[in-house]
Amino acid sequence: MGRLNAGIIQVTPFQQNCTILYDDDDKSGVIVDPGGDVDMLEKAIADNGFKIGAIWLTHGHIDHAGGAMELKERLSVDIIGPHADDKPLLDNLENQALRFGLPGGVRNCTPDRFLNDGDTVSFGDHVFQVLHCPGHAPGHVVYFNDAARFAHVGDVLFNGSVGRTDLPGGDHQALIRSIKDKLLPLGDDVGFICGHGPGSRFGDERRSNPFLK
Repeated sequence: MGRLNAGIIQVTPFQQNCTILYDDDDKSGVIVDPGGDVDMLEKAIADNGFKIGAIWLTHGHIDHAGGAMELKERLSVDIIGPHADDKPLLDNLENQALRFGLPGGVRNCTPDRFLNDGDTVSFGDHVFQVLHCPGHAPGHVVYFNDAARFAHVGDVLFNGSVGRTDLPGGDHQALIRSIKDKLLPLGDDVGFICGHGPGSRFGDERRSNPFLK
């Protein structure tokens, strides 16, 4: 197997980083958080020859999960994640779409498998540890690949910021605990992709992120 790589496609009016994690050699991989713009995602998959084996969700907010059911049907793959504590959010995506005035196509999402802290998920030889990191959303999970020293953190941690906690189920204290107890101990050298904006490294955020002081 080849090296783990990642490509980002921004989707939805929220400019969400939908991520394709893939193997450099055989182009097998997974798509993380297909929040919408499913036609664009399907075209990117076809144009690059990606062989997508599953959809992974970090959490149940509309900009991350809104396109998951439609993409699942188009690709004939399973939806894996997040933690079951986000089921109420996933059951309510269509109402979220109405509230935000988003275009049609958003559907409530039923994952094929919920994840728990300590689970592992994989494609090819690339194994990811699952970390349940509530705070931004009750069932938020992070995917960590130790071999590549890489994490996909969704909306838990950002470059210079942290996830918002003013949405239903948000808890700022829980969010900071998730970051300090689960993410930062993985190591300063771990690079991450997040749900919005540029990524960073845990060490840089530990040293300079004003929300972690």
